[in-house]
Order: sequence, then C-alpha cells, then structure tokens
Amino acid sequence: MQGVVRSYDPGSGQGTLMCDTDMADYDLAEDALAGSVFRMLRQGQRVVFDLDDAGRATRLRLGSEVDMGTPGFDAEGVAIPKTRPAP
Repeated sequence: MQGVVRSYDPGSGQGTLMCDTDMADYDLAEDALAGSVFRMLRQGQRVVFDLDDAGRATRLRLGSEVDMGTPGFDAEGVAIPKTRPAP
C-alpha cells in the first residue's frame, strides 16, 4: 500500500498514515520503522507500507517511482525519455 504521513510524534513513535487508495487512516505499529531507512517521519511524506494482523501500518519504506505511480517511468523504474517532435 502507499500513502502519506498524516501525523507522527517522534517522542512516542505514534503516528497515522492515510492510504492513497481508500483514504483510510492507519495507526503505526510499534515496529513500523524497525529496519527501515526512516528515523522519523514528517507530515505529508509519501511512503509504502504493509498492514499487520491488527490492521496497523508496518514495514515502512520508500517507494520506487513505479510504486508511487509516477508518470514517465517504466516497469523497472527507469525514466522514459521524452521525445521531441521532428522539426
């Protein structure tokens, strides 16, 4: 799943993510940042995440351009060159 950080408290580690597809909010699991590149999160930051058995967001990671659905990138995440019209 992918979404954005709605809120995050670095002191307690508690936070909420909003999923892009269903606009639902998911609380962060206690281990959500364990083993990730994140040390803290900022509001509005885009992330890819999974849900644990309790329905909490876990295993946060950066998404590739493909994961995020960025236009102009192929299935391997390589930028598609822009073509210019012939003069």
